[in-house]
Amino acid sequence: MATTLVIRLSSLGDVAIAVPVLYSVAKNYPDNHFLFLTQNTCQSLFINKPANLTVVPVYTKGKHKGICGIIRLLRELSPLMFSKKVKIADLHGVIRSFLIDCFFRLKGFPVVVIDKGRKEKQQLVRKTNKKMFQLRTSLDRYREVFEKLGYDSSFCFTGLFSEKPLKEQIRIGIAPFAKHKGKTYPLEQMEEVIRKLSESFDFQILLFGSIEEGKYLEQWTKKYQNTTSVAGKMSLQEELVMMNQMDLMVSMDSANMHLASLVNTPVVSIWGATHPFAGFYGFQQNELNIIQIDLPCRPCSIYGNKPCFRGDYACMKQITPEMIIDKIKEAVLLNP
Repeated sequence: MATTLVIRLSSLGDVAIAVPVLYSVAKNYPDNHFLFLTQNTCQSLFINKPANLTVVPVYTKGKHKGICGIIRLLRELSPLMFSKKVKIADLHGVIRSFLIDCFFRLKGFPVVVIDKGRKEKQQLVRKTNKKMFQLRTSLDRYREVFEKLGYDSSFCFTGLFSEKPLKEQIRIGIAPFAKHKGKTYPLEQMEEVIRKLSESFDFQILLFGSIEEGKYLEQWTKKYQNTTSVAGKMSLQEELVMMNQMDLMVSMDSANMHLASLVNTPVVSIWGATHPFAGFYGFQQNELNIIQIDLPCRPCSIYGNKPCFRGDYACMKQITPEMIIDKIKEAVLLNP
């Protein structure tokens, strides 16, 4: 049996993007064994995984931290050394994964590393003379790694769950936070969205976020009817089950967009400093559900972590609550 070690350590959203590719390749090659090396916090993503796929948790903040931790990890992977049919698919392309790659290269195993397209992404976000065109998606870049290793990466992934439950009331999820300010819609404007949804529609509104963010979201649940915060109250797998029961997710360019995509829930996504052209859009999401405004400074960042060129984050502030509500109504009608 051939074994392929697949590396994508973080982040949660990027690992989620890899799931459709990984599941598809594993199902296309049932006689091969696939080991997926990822951050321990991401392993709960792998619901109903193929039998020939094993998730190997990496503790980068614990026993696998630093050079000594990588050496310890390689020792744990040493049983692979006794197989002559080992391939390495590096979907991450960072220093930690490069060190792992080097070890296996020295052993004579084939290694393919993702092409992140750094140059073209820099041209997309530079301040002047931007090259505005759709870049290859992360999904396609992952597929290319497997193709170079000789695998057919044709999709057969249809979602983490086989079906969606029937519901009497429309459920709308709202995930108002993101890791960086450039990707976060102003909370006072998002509150206005929730207020109008609560007052004008018979929707059940579910608010998603971290434990810390949940303290803020609880204030909204006390003010607006049919609004419930699940922030910090569920495990990742429980959140995925909840998302599978929803009719729509409203999300930033963040992990929640990708989590909802894995359970075939339509997403209305809000984009500010970042842009779908960079290739991080949700798996099989409808491009009609994107909300963004055209500004000459956009995009200014691939990940939303750079300072705003203008200093006022107009890319987010100029998106009105009415624009979001109209898109929610449109998306619910498109996906009854």
